[in-house]
Amino acid sequence: MNLSDSQTGGSGPRRVSAMEAVLTHLRGAIERGEYAVGDKLPSEAELCRTLEVSRPVLREALRALQTMGLTVSRTGKGTFVVAQAVEDPTFGDYAASDLLEVRRHVEVPVAGYAALRRTPEDLDHLAHLLDRMERETDTTAWVAMDTLFHLAVAEAAQNPVFRRVIEEIRDALARQSAFLNELGGRREQSNREHRAIVEALVDGSEHDAVQAMSHHLDRVETTLTDIVRSSRATTAPDAGTTA
Repeated sequence: MNLSDSQTGGSGPRRVSAMEAVLTHLRGAIERGEYAVGDKLPSEAELCRTLEVSRPVLREALRALQTMGLTVSRTGKGTFVVAQAVEDPTFGDYAASDLLEVRRHVEVPVAGYAALRRTPEDLDHLAHLLDRMERETDTTAWVAMDTLFHLAVAEAAQNPVFRRVIEEIRDALARQSAFLNELGGRREQSNREHRAIVEALVDGSEHDAVQAMSHHLDRVETTLTDIVRSSRATTAPDAGTTA
């Protein structure tokens, strides 16, 4: 089956991964009613043959469908459709809307406190993390550093309760980060937003730090919204070639 290799976003066309192409195909089939609520999707082996992709690529797409709330996986039974449209993705134990609400109430003021209280060691740690993130090409490694970055900002605020809150949602943050990276091409943009946060901390500007973190979370929300509302893409070159 031919699947799309490009997608148009706010910054112009970008290459779509094999996983995205498979996800777009399956999501479209569910939203069109080809698989109704309660239906079981074809087996992994059958989907791999039909879509001409590897098992790991297919499983990533199936996990994304579940994150979107469209399907549920039942051990030993398969994957079943539970909704016809995406409403509120779930990352680990938390819905995206709940996670973002908490992040706005915690991470925005935390950035302000960090600008006022950060130590030279905090700044060195953040600068080192940021440099590594900007060089990193592996998504899994980048996602791990992304969560460390937000923990480091919380640490710079010099209040252990803030770090504890971020620790509690750390798994959800990592899942959300991976989701946005894979489906929203967020990595470079996120690196720029992180740099703006660090620059505000270096300057000791509470106002700029608050603004930079607010902008970062605004962009997270915008990308999530775009993914949830995205129209089904028509498909072209073979996803199997990028699996």
